Amino acid sequence: MAAIAGIGVLILIALLVLSALVALFGGAFGSRKLANLGFIVFCVGGATLAIASLAAILASLLANGLGGINLAVFTQDTPAVGSSGGLRNAIIGSIAMCLMGMIIAVVVGILAGTWLAEYSGRSRWTAAYGSVVRFVNDVLLSAPSILVGLFIYEVVVLYVVHHFSGFAGAISLALLAVPVVTRTTEDVLRLQSKQLRESGVALGAPLWITIKDILWKAASGGMITGALLAFARISGETAPLLFTSLGNQLSTVHLPIYREGGRWLFDPSLGLNQPTASLPKVIFDYALSAYDDWRRLAWVGALLIAIAVLGINILVRVLSAEPKRS
Repeated sequence: MAAIAGIGVLILIALLVLSALVALFGGAFGSRKLANLGFIVFCVGGATLAIASLAAILASLLANGLGGINLAVFTQDTPAVGSSGGLRNAIIGSIAMCLMGMIIAVVVGILAGTWLAEYSGRSRWTAAYGSVVRFVNDVLLSAPSILVGLFIYEVVVLYVVHHFSGFAGAISLALLAVPVVTRTTEDVLRLQSKQLRESGVALGAPLWITIKDILWKAASGGMITGALLAFARISGETAPLLFTSLGNQLSTVHLPIYREGGRWLFDPSLGLNQPTASLPKVIFDYALSAYDDWRRLAWVGALLIAIAVLGINILVRVLSAEPKRS
């Protein structure tokens, strides 16, 4: 089956190359219809290759991971070799670090994007500073996540908390999400009409009130979409967590008030002040192991992340779809 799929991919790639050549050079020989046909075949073939690749990935995840999903996956922590277990600690750790990272990213990103859209053009100096901020933001958008993890390791892990922790992992994820939220917020605010800003000024409201009560509400759909896309991006990141949260075989995340050993304890850190498990880190460790039970859990974890990311993208499409006007 794998050999047949490989042959099919090679044939499709060859067809893409041939159609691209026809589209490029067909017009040079006076055959515009042939060039148009080559371009259409190239577009259809490219879309087919992309969809086939996605379908192959999803099929592989379902074939290898669906059979391993059971109640233990959500109720037991990651096991030792030869023992039964699940992914509870990794699931809870990933959710906690992603949520904390998104809280940081949404606050910083919305404020930064709002300043870039509404205040950066007020003078020559703010315009120059805004250009620098946009450039740095664009660099962070394409920065390798492992460099972000290494930076947080050097700054936070070594000199602030002095050990691996879920807090450091959340900060590294926030640095990856901030550029997405910032760019999305700036773009959707710039799309708002001038009349919305003038309406607030006409009522005597200062600019910050106009932004908060009018522009943010009008752009809320796009801002939520940006936040969801940022969450989808960081939910599967492994590299920054290798240097920050490290991992843990036990479930360390808990509510601020929790019961342990017959006593009620208060911990405002939510258990994130120590090494914290995460799904991407567990997948990285277990997928490379020689044990079948660990590899099966790795497939299950990969399937859970894929379902989460796919669900978020579907939600983004639903929220960003414009309502039909009668």
